Formats: sequence, structure tokens, C-alpha cells
Amino acid sequence: MSAATGRSYRRAPLAPFAAAVTGVGLVTAAGTGADTAWHGVTEGLVPAVGPRPELDGLPCDFFYSVTDCDPAAVLGVAAQRLMDRFAQLAVIAAREAVADAGLDPAVWDSGRVGVVIGSAHGGLPFYDEQHAALAGRGPRRVSPKLAPLSVVNGAASSVSLDLGVHGPSQAVSTACSSGTVAIGTAHQMLRSGACDIVVAGGAESTCTRLLIASACSLKAVSTRREDPASACRPFDTHRDGFVVGEGAGLIVLEHPEHARARGATVRARVSGYGASSDAHSAVAPDPDGLGIERALRTALADAGLSPADVGHVNAHGTSTLSNDLIEATMLRRVLGESPLVTSTKAMTGHTLGAAGGIETALTVLALQHQLVPPTVNLDAPDPQIPIDVVAKEARGASFDCAVKTSLGFGGHNAALVLTRA
Repeated sequence: MSAATGRSYRRAPLAPFAAAVTGVGLVTAAGTGADTAWHGVTEGLVPAVGPRPELDGLPCDFFYSVTDCDPAAVLGVAAQRLMDRFAQLAVIAAREAVADAGLDPAVWDSGRVGVVIGSAHGGLPFYDEQHAALAGRGPRRVSPKLAPLSVVNGAASSVSLDLGVHGPSQAVSTACSSGTVAIGTAHQMLRSGACDIVVAGGAESTCTRLLIASACSLKAVSTRREDPASACRPFDTHRDGFVVGEGAGLIVLEHPEHARARGATVRARVSGYGASSDAHSAVAPDPDGLGIERALRTALADAGLSPADVGHVNAHGTSTLSNDLIEATMLRRVLGESPLVTSTKAMTGHTLGAAGGIETALTVLALQHQLVPPTVNLDAPDPQIPIDVVAKEARGASFDCAVKTSLGFGGHNAALVLTRA
């Protein structure tokens, strides 16, 4: 608003810009490696999940963990000890994404390469461990590595160090939309000319007793202890909360001219980004979904596309009563009944700040393969949810545009528009 006139001005929209996605890296409970994770998700394979001794006595005593990846074997014991687990998973995913893109960190212009990684909690497990050491054994037993291992920027820092990146390195923390915001930020960095390449996404490993106990008190997680494999059931009438998971999902984005000049294979394109704040509640989304609607419409406008262009949505779909209904109602209001909607969280868990990175990577693969992963455990679709949710089995389709939506505690909303290469 101008102080002189009291009028509010809107800047003219920027010309559409589509960043090339040239690499994908995934470390998830559904599998480590993009091909393995994609197979697990499209086949609807729910990871084995059972009671965890560290959660004994809690209403929810299970979570989804990465079981087919040993960070010590991949990174080396010495390097592993300098990172919390969320950063370890990020480095493994980043290495895969960069290799998939056909890039060699030894020869790229490192000053033109950026890193943006989202996380909601950072190194919470190490923080908890050190708090216990302080309480039980005194201040001399607290590790000097607490600060570098527990801070939210640990994943971005570790990836930058591992790849030798000298361009902008940033951490994003907007709760469960962190990974999506990180990719949107990377899109803006490429558009501005600040970088030629950005490694972006999300990483999280916060399956601690403290966090799960808090989520139980909030009644946000499922307590289906008798059958934890069916506990996460987005859009189902009998959903009762999400299941926490860990993982990392990173993609390599390039300026289209840079990708073209080196003859890169482009998997898909990030064509639009939008973000908003609900300004409604610290934990609950706007009941009318106006905040996430604003983010989605902004992303579509940024891409120069209309709602009718969208063929697929990878929804936030947390399996909580209110979130699923609010998001679904918003999607129907904005996009109509045509897009094929899925939530892949039943196979990866809700990875919090990593969710947007993992699910954007899966959306890239959906565009590339023209296949929409299923929403498993959807046995009794909620009749109040007015969208076409792909249930039980993956569905082949022809679509050139897909959307990723994310909502985070505190009202942090984000949406990405992805288009076929």
C-alpha cells in the first residue's frame, strides 16, 4: 500500500517460467531409490509396520521407517556421525538425484548451483538424546555437535558440503509444507537467474517418543494398533489420523536453457508455484480451505494454466478427519471433478517436512509414466468427499499437467504445478 495515496497495488504477473526436472532421488519407507520407491507406491505395497519398543505405552506405538538403506554403509561411519539421520537421508537422496540428472559435481560451476531443503523439525532425535544426557549425566556429557546436528539447516548444509556447492544454500521450515515450499523457492531462484541448477526437496526423521506422544495428545495420529498396516487411510470414512514416517525426496531443477545446452533428459517441469498463510489457527487449517485455494490458484496463474488443464493431483491427504474433507472440498471447488486424485502417504507415512519433496518427486514420475498411484486402504470412501480418488490400484491416464498441494501447521500452504516434458 502506498503511504501517499492509500491505494494497494499488485505487481503485474511474471511471464510463465518452467524449470526442468532432470533428476529424482528418493529414500522412503516404500523403498530407497526412485525406481524402487515408485514400484512400491504404484503397486500399493504398504511397508511392514509394527509396535516399536521406544513407543511402548503410547496410544500410537508404530511408525514407518526406512529399512532398506544403511547410511553408514553408503556414507561411511565417520561422515554419518557428523549428521543427524534426516541429513543422512537427504545426502543419499541428493546423490541419487544428481547422478540421475547426469551431473558431475567435480566439473559443474559450483557457484551457480543452489540447495534448498525443507524440514519441519530438523535433528530432533539427536536433540532428544542430548537432552536425556544432560538430565541424566550432567552438562559435561552433552555433545559439542548438538548445534550442527540438531538445527533445521542440517540437511541443506550436509548436502552442500557433500556436493561441493558454493551457490545459495537454504533451509525451509514451514511445517508439513516445507518440502513443497523448498521446491517453489528453487523455482524462483532459477527464474531470477540466481542459479542454473538447484537441488531441492525435503528430509525428515523425527519418529521419537516425544513427537509421537505430542501427536497422540493432539489426536492427530492413528491409534489403530490392532492393524497398523491399515492405519493410514486417506479419504476413507473410518480414517482416524496419520502415521508418522521418515524419508527424503529431492529433485534436481535446472534453468531450461542450461538443461537444453547440455542435452539433459527432462523428466517433467515445475511450471508454477503458489504459497499462502491461513492466519487462522496454530494447528487447524482454515475450515473453508481458502488458504490452500489461494495457493493453488496462484500456482496455476504463475504457470499460465487454468483449472481445466489439471489432470492429476497428489494431495496432502493426511488421513485426518478435517484435513481430508477441507482439502477435497477445495479441490472440487477449484478443479471440478475431473482430476485423478491420490494420497501416497499410506505407503510412505506422513513424513512431515519431507512430504512435499517426496510427493513432488512421485508426481514427476506420475507425469513421466502417465500413471497415478493408488490411495491404498481406501475401503469405504467418505461420501462427503466429492473428488475422484484413485483407490486400491494404480490407474493409467493421459495428462499433461499435475498439481501437488501441501498444508502445514500454522497455516502454511503451498502448491506446485508440474507439466509433462
